[in-house]
Amino acid sequence: MKQREGFRPFAPAVLAEHAAEWFDLDVASPYMTFVAPVAAARWVEPVADGAGGALTDVVAQVRSEIPAVTHVDHSARIQTVDRDQAPAFHRILEAFHRRTGCPVLVNTSFNIRGEPIVATPDDAYRCFVNTDIDWLLLEDCLLERAQQPPWTGPALEIELD
Repeated sequence: MKQREGFRPFAPAVLAEHAAEWFDLDVASPYMTFVAPVAAARWVEPVADGAGGALTDVVAQVRSEIPAVTHVDHSARIQTVDRDQAPAFHRILEAFHRRTGCPVLVNTSFNIRGEPIVATPDDAYRCFVNTDIDWLLLEDCLLERAQQPPWTGPALEIELD
């Protein structure tokens, strides 16, 4: 979706009150400023299919219960979400936690490789319709990709290495 290197995991956003259950972190990290290990209790035995070669197999290994945010060394760049500092985001995480039992969601900037971070609704829509993002929430409008008309605006200029 972000059209970047496959080895680069996303960052986890975690309910602050559950952070210590999932990460070896003893301070708040509201701005993803700290990297800390995923708690050893959340690790899983590495699994790889052996089809892609040594480096590909290492990158493809599932290392924890939250693989999308776990680096090869079992670390993660964590955002703790506090009820007082980010009440709306905290409510979203709480609802996800109630439904799934997991207080962690994937967090990333809204942009793709080679593009600046989305800053306007126009930027958001252009990025949305030119990627494989399924849904876009803009203020109180929920847009489904499959329901959007074909894009006729300027193409994204993506430079891949």
